[in-house]
Amino acid sequence: MNYLAHLHLGGPAPQQLLGSLYGDFVKGALEGRFPPALEAAIRLHRHIDRYTDSHPQVLAALARFPRERRRFAGIALDVFFDHCLARHWADYAEQPLGVFTGHFYRVLLAEPDLPGRLARIAPFMAADDWLGAYGDFATLEQVFRGIARRLSRPEGMDGMVDELERLYEPLLADFREFYPQLQAFAEAGRE
Repeated sequence: MNYLAHLHLGGPAPQQLLGSLYGDFVKGALEGRFPPALEAAIRLHRHIDRYTDSHPQVLAALARFPRERRRFAGIALDVFFDHCLARHWADYAEQPLGVFTGHFYRVLLAEPDLPGRLARIAPFMAADDWLGAYGDFATLEQVFRGIARRLSRPEGMDGMVDELERLYEPLLADFREFYPQLQAFAEAGRE
């Protein structure tokens, strides 16, 4: 799962929202590095990642990609699943997407001690509504260019949008099958 899904699954309280995002920016042991609620949200993020990476529906979705794409398919699938969530948000959340993202951006920008790279990208994330933009399939090309800049083999992301377009319907069906199960898993993890 990518940013939007983690935020949606992690809980609505400010520390839960921040920790849901920090999970992609904070590595290593957590004990005592952050307030307990924030650490719990980072741990939930990590549990969600492990659950997702080993789930049979996700493994089946990854198997849809040609063998030569599989090294980067997990990255592409995370982003695509955020697209599916943004596009079909009303099926999975009561609050409108714009209200949800607006609240999150206010929480994010009010935090003075964001970790590392997140501190640098947070203003751009909010100003350009990265989370809401996932709903537009054309945005994925820009997302993949940004990801490619951080990879040792950026060419692995070349043509990924075309691949996702070809696989769109079966991957959307995979998302629809998987996401409610992930919601139940995350809800149990928050309790």
